[in-house]
Amino acid sequence: MSEHNTTDMPDKGRLQIQVTSEVTALPISDAVVRISYTGVPDSQLEELRTDSSGQTETIELETPPLEYSLNPAIESQPYSEYTLQIDAPGYEPVSIAGAELLPTVTAVQNLSLRPSDSGQSSEEVFVIPAHTLYGVYPPKIPEEEIKPVSETGEIVLSRVVVPEYIVVHDGSPRDTTARNYYVKYKDYIKNVASSEIYATWPEDTIRANVLAIMSFTLNRVYTEWYRNKGYDFTITSSTAFDHKWIPERNIYNTISVIVDELFADFLSRPNVRQPILTQYCDGRQVQCPNWMTQWGSKSLGDQGYSPIQILRYYYGDDLYINTAESISGIPSSWPGYNLENGSTGNKVRQLQEQLNVIAGAYPAIPKLTADGIYGPATTASVKKFQSVFGLPATGITDYRTWYKISEIYVGVSRIAELT
Repeated sequence: MSEHNTTDMPDKGRLQIQVTSEVTALPISDAVVRISYTGVPDSQLEELRTDSSGQTETIELETPPLEYSLNPAIESQPYSEYTLQIDAPGYEPVSIAGAELLPTVTAVQNLSLRPSDSGQSSEEVFVIPAHTLYGVYPPKIPEEEIKPVSETGEIVLSRVVVPEYIVVHDGSPRDTTARNYYVKYKDYIKNVASSEIYATWPEDTIRANVLAIMSFTLNRVYTEWYRNKGYDFTITSSTAFDHKWIPERNIYNTISVIVDELFADFLSRPNVRQPILTQYCDGRQVQCPNWMTQWGSKSLGDQGYSPIQILRYYYGDDLYINTAESISGIPSSWPGYNLENGSTGNKVRQLQEQLNVIAGAYPAIPKLTADGIYGPATTASVKKFQSVFGLPATGITDYRTWYKISEIYVGVSRIAELT
């Protein structure tokens, strides 16, 4: 598409790029990001630089009309595609072709760069394939939603644990040439949701789909489905077997915030310990009786259905939302109530200590006295943290913020231990 007149791109989406080091997990400042239309390489539109938090400013870029991603009858591509070239001194350059921008929402492109060993640096190129609602992908091969528990003790886990990382096999199970990726669980869910639904959809539709994706994934984790078949991964990126996951694709703020809010949840049936393998299809190219359809869930969201009502509409009334008993890789769990101006105690001190470690890596976040008193300084530090990491900047440490601080703290301090 070389004709970029404003008639076919009447709306605007937003884009922000975040760059960290693959080795230290620390932000990379002064990385240069060049943005052009995919397919028109010499059409540079913007050149951005990352700040001390490794982030560019958020810019507006043209997209197709909002209606395209909201109406299943419209078959035009609902997102625009941009090519991002990222260069930072001392790192291997990366190019991403086909970053997907939808109107009205912010696309976030997270990238970790590999330090360059020699003077020779070769650009790594990632080509983002079509969105699953727009391209043609193999439909899911149906499976039982509850796996048999055999006497041989194949299922070893006695409780549902949210893993810190999962291993994603980027291909179908028997494809030995496909690479395995270690991916943080939340990042995996955000990637899949961004690949399989449109971020412009109603919030409760997004919640229902995120719950289905997480429950399916946790079923694979809990039953050790692939490991019991002799494979060394948790899940695949093949839509015939699992979900679409795409290396280095951008995610969207509307999806990211919902995953941060729900990440410990899954779907249950009475008296069944394992998370339910909630399979679904798109409902436009493929139909699937007794499973959720994504376009159908969009229509129910438009009608005001809640996430559990959407899910029960498809999977039956005995489905309910459960919360995992534990979350891996977290120094300590959320206190169970918001920490805010006036809060005191050990949990506040712990929060302050974690923020100080993070501030060592992200100098935009102010350092604190770890005195266990949540005053204006702590509020300001939390607010800045939230704005850097894509959460509503309230200055209040709610569930999402507590676990996001934990996650960043673990990433930054773990690397410090290794070095």
